[in-house]
Amino acid sequence: MNPIDQQLIQRAKSAIGEAEYIVIGGGAGLSAAAGIEYSGVRFTRNFQPFIEKYGLTDMYSSGFYPFKTQEERWAYWARHISLNRYEAASTKLYTDLHQWVQNHNYFVITTNVDSQFEKAGFPQHQIFEIQGNYGYLQCAAGCHDKLYNNEALVKAMVQHTVDCRIPSELVPKCPVCGGEMNPHLRIDQYFVQDGKWYERNASYNEFLRAAECKKTVYLELGVGYNTPGIIRYPFEKLTYRNEHATLIRFNRHNPEGMEGNEDKTISFTGDMQEVITSLLN
Repeated sequence: MNPIDQQLIQRAKSAIGEAEYIVIGGGAGLSAAAGIEYSGVRFTRNFQPFIEKYGLTDMYSSGFYPFKTQEERWAYWARHISLNRYEAASTKLYTDLHQWVQNHNYFVITTNVDSQFEKAGFPQHQIFEIQGNYGYLQCAAGCHDKLYNNEALVKAMVQHTVDCRIPSELVPKCPVCGGEMNPHLRIDQYFVQDGKWYERNASYNEFLRAAECKKTVYLELGVGYNTPGIIRYPFEKLTYRNEHATLIRFNRHNPEGMEGNEDKTISFTGDMQEVITSLLN
């Protein structure tokens, strides 16, 4: 690493070391940097039959593909969920991140739905998965607010997929209204916010309030402009309002920050794993 990078490393170490509160925001770029990529070789290696049959190009856009039947739709989603939630072990980037902050007072908000924070050792009660979690199903019409663990069903779907279809008897139906089910992802206005969601939302907001005028680090990891109003913009505003705050941003393509925060922002544009490793040394 060059000297200027080392200066940034030391500034980040000092900020974390002195912080009374650390607010961690994890975006899609964090999981991508950890190796959970939705395109490229990882996609083509795991979805070849779906690519050949439907012309799919990546896991993100494939989630919006208009499958003609529920049997086809769930064959795809079962493979998607299995790969990213159940087959993916805890990654080194997430475990290193946990090691970096584990002895500090922190809370996590993430738009990621792959449970990597939990797998790395972050306590569940300190993680707010605002956009959902691959491990659950919900009523597609949001007729009630209960979520359903899908592990056994997803594994059965994958096991019994033939020609990109699952057996009709495995297609999930809402136990209340009898309608279709969805993965628990914020894809429309029917996203279910259950009791646990509201508890974590309240805990997160309470943590933000407690950190307002304290030595606080807003640690933004791989957050782009897909949903900037959840992490990126709030972190910038909170940093701007708190004279004791530091924003540490990991973003290869959009490292620039809000005007007025220049002296409070530490931006890393290099390989996230390499930077976190340097921060641990």
